[in-house]
Amino acid sequence: MSQNVKTLTETKKVIGKTVLKNDVMNKVIGKSKYAADMKLDDMLVVGVKRSHVASAKVNAIHIEDAQKLPGVVAVLTYKDIPGRNGVGIITKEEPVLISDKIRRVGDALAVVVAINKKVVEKAIELIQVDYEETPGVFTIEDALREDSPKVHGDTNVLAKRFLNRGDVDSAFAKCEVIVENSFHVPQVSHAFIEPEATIATYEDGIVTFWSSTQNPHFDRGEVASMLNIGQNRVRSIQAVTGGGFGGKLDISTQCHAALAAYHVKRPVKIVHTREESMTISSKRHEMFLKYKTGADKNGKLLAMEAEMLMDTGCYGSYGLAVITRSVVHASGPYEIPNIRVKATMVYTNNPMAGAMRGFGVPQVAVGHETQMDQLAEKLGIDPVEFRMMNCYQVGSVTGTGQKLMDSVGIYETLEKSLDKAKEVMD
Repeated sequence: MSQNVKTLTETKKVIGKTVLKNDVMNKVIGKSKYAADMKLDDMLVVGVKRSHVASAKVNAIHIEDAQKLPGVVAVLTYKDIPGRNGVGIITKEEPVLISDKIRRVGDALAVVVAINKKVVEKAIELIQVDYEETPGVFTIEDALREDSPKVHGDTNVLAKRFLNRGDVDSAFAKCEVIVENSFHVPQVSHAFIEPEATIATYEDGIVTFWSSTQNPHFDRGEVASMLNIGQNRVRSIQAVTGGGFGGKLDISTQCHAALAAYHVKRPVKIVHTREESMTISSKRHEMFLKYKTGADKNGKLLAMEAEMLMDTGCYGSYGLAVITRSVVHASGPYEIPNIRVKATMVYTNNPMAGAMRGFGVPQVAVGHETQMDQLAEKLGIDPVEFRMMNCYQVGSVTGTGQKLMDSVGIYETLEKSLDKAKEVMD
């Protein structure tokens, strides 16, 4: 082996070593340039007029006074979108700019392009929206009523999912102990420190944008569809990105910046305010869970039943993925031969819920892990040992019927964690 090949091989050995992330040092010393830090020559500032009500019918958007303000270069509405006025991770139901119906506080109504931030803010104040406020739905219970106002179409139900395995009722009849509980897991915001931001240009028929994002390829497709141009005419570049945790997977500033650059033919920059970021960014899904779990006298899990109600907010985002994963993982990492799960996800006029580390699994973990603790307590078994008695191992069959044939690490993890805890306590 040549010296060069040997050196290259050695430098690529990272397992078992402490390896610095490529960008960590520049971030620590403040050298990294985030999207909000970037500047281009002749750059304009972009801002968005947003709704202050959660549900309304829009009759007209009056932009004339804002257009006349000195320093304003353009004021854009849905009429200025040349392509599809709809974005979304799975379903394209969130308007880039509202045309007729407001579905949440913070919906985007118009884009202002001006010479500086102060002019943008004044122009936004001058935009008048003629709307009729309409009744909204803000709880899952209200959303499920037959006579409830509908956020989209003729039903507030985004999706239902079911999982059935074995004979649940017969299995519960054989249980020595049964635990039943209800849980509420509230909506949670990612609250990342870096606000969403994008810089965009339009030159020689090519849109280029640098953004704070976790999803640059998706962003490119959404911008291309909005502008009705091929993806080969869109360059999506991920700037150094701060916290995301799933909250920067959805479109935020990209379409508004690209639309502005497309029309004014100059570099533009948009940065969400902290208020905008907290209002508009996707959240972790609120869930109401009902669990019933049973075990025999020896501590072997026999049956589990769960019912889940979920709020995706005003738009679907990753909702279809979240409800599916919640159902699949409802029983946790435990082998239970008899399972019945029913889940319903609804639209409301609340903030949009989407991806947040775990895609629905952290919520159901609140349920199944509490059930494990209480079953163990009733049976007089140590809660860690109870989990080790029931957790997946090679050869286990999951609730969806999958046989686990490869490495399954939970038993070993629990075992080593228990040993380490005993060392610390001794």
